[in-house]
Amino acid sequence: MKAPRHPSDNDLMAREARALRRIAERGDPRHLAYVPRLVDSYPARDPSTGAQLLVNVLETVPGLHSLDDVRRAYPGGVDPRDAAWMWRRLLVALGLAHRAGVVHGAVLPRNVLIEPDAHGLVLVDWCFSTEPGGLAPALVTELADWYPPEVTARRPCGPGTDIALAASCMTWLMADRAPRELRAFADGCRQPALSARPDDAWRLLRELDEVLERLYGPRTFRPFTLNP
Repeated sequence: MKAPRHPSDNDLMAREARALRRIAERGDPRHLAYVPRLVDSYPARDPSTGAQLLVNVLETVPGLHSLDDVRRAYPGGVDPRDAAWMWRRLLVALGLAHRAGVVHGAVLPRNVLIEPDAHGLVLVDWCFSTEPGGLAPALVTELADWYPPEVTARRPCGPGTDIALAASCMTWLMADRAPRELRAFADGCRQPALSARPDDAWRLLRELDEVLERLYGPRTFRPFTLNP
């Protein structure tokens, strides 16, 4: 169960519920595991204050860890070959959402959860979501430096907003271990102008695969652990 601390944030909970319903209705069923499943959304009264809060009930998945957890386990940076599967799956989650007409708006390390053993990924916290061309309703103040210019300047967002944030997550995760080719790929995703960035996560995934194959050859499964 997920509830806001204050009723003024009920609109953010409503955004999350609306986004997850839209993705479930319009998204490719093969990829729905990349986002949380909304079980229910309903108003409830806070017994201590009497305020009415909007509660979202989300299906939980065991064994998930945020990219913050991953970076703490690898303070010197994650091997780019391991970051590769995380980046690929994050682009799948974004492609799923964007095709359904949803921009996440807060693709930050705390919101990208992985399952290390099976190489799973779930993108959570859809409270800051909007439609393409809409405004992000808010941002995480202490992480303001992560956001591309359109978010901080209160300008319309789009798929490229999420793509830029995802690229920042991955370069941060790899730290100094990122090879030149992946740094250049990420820089292309983070052009200052939204119109200059890629806006199709599925096409970008194919381009990422080409870069990875040039660097490391055909894809193979690499076991990953949070206990290096």
